[in-house]
Amino acid sequence: MIKTSNLALASLAALLVGCASVPPRQAAVPAPASAHPKQLYQMSPQEADAYIAQMQQAEPDLRKRIAAIGRRNIGQPYKLNLLGEYPFELHDTLPTFSLEQSDCVVFAEHTYAMALSRNWKEFYWMLQRIRYKDGVIGVATRNHYTEQDWNINNGWLVTDMTRELAGGTAASYPLRVDRQRFLKTYHKTDAALPVQDSTEYYLPKERIGEVLGQLQDGDFVNIVSTRDGAFWVSHVGLVVTAPDGKRMFLNSAEPQVREESFDQFFARTAEREARNAAEGKNGQKLAGFKFLRLNDHIVVPPALPQPRP
Repeated sequence: MIKTSNLALASLAALLVGCASVPPRQAAVPAPASAHPKQLYQMSPQEADAYIAQMQQAEPDLRKRIAAIGRRNIGQPYKLNLLGEYPFELHDTLPTFSLEQSDCVVFAEHTYAMALSRNWKEFYWMLQRIRYKDGVIGVATRNHYTEQDWNINNGWLVTDMTRELAGGTAASYPLRVDRQRFLKTYHKTDAALPVQDSTEYYLPKERIGEVLGQLQDGDFVNIVSTRDGAFWVSHVGLVVTAPDGKRMFLNSAEPQVREESFDQFFARTAEREARNAAEGKNGQKLAGFKFLRLNDHIVVPPALPQPRP
């Protein structure tokens, strides 16, 4: 069993409250015609409100709407750890949403929330429903850990299909999450939460070519990395389909949101790993992928009541 060492805790913390490697790390298909010529990250909330409503009319297919909205944010500047709970909570001064910037998790959450909504008010509510367990805003209920929080608590939205895609050759890793320690260490928040152990399955990177043709627009991609024997999801993004049918990876990574082929993603990763090796750094390495299928029939569960002091 892997113990939650300081290294592993820091690795998971940096990814799951933002989205980057630890240490910190770091041509689009046109969207349907819109009254707003700007990219989403250039819009005001008022303009985004009108754009969300327009997209509901312009693209009735949810998968295609997710792809179009995500592509409308290509070029959005990347910033790690940019959201918090302020002013609802005072452990930091970070806001609960951002149109101007994103990290990988923020990009995916905002894209899903906009695609599922008809206006700004619905978007903001949907964003919190995706971002927090049961939609209850708070640092202790935020979906910090991709495998054990985000993927599980958003089971109404996506379903892990990794083992189905991998068949009998899926690889696995043990994951131990100590939320109580994490919250105390990184957010100065006391919460009596038990340590949780799980077995996580992933598709080894060498087999990606065998499954790409089965992926669909709007599917959720988890990038699994490894270092010093520990494995964790270090990055996330969305699947979109190019006009020629090629599956692409739409994601927010330094320096901005981009759409790239999985071959291009492999090349970027290999370059980073080679650079780390040349500099004598013990950097993370790509291990494989988890794939979560956007559910065909989405019923958004109501949020639980926000607790009162």
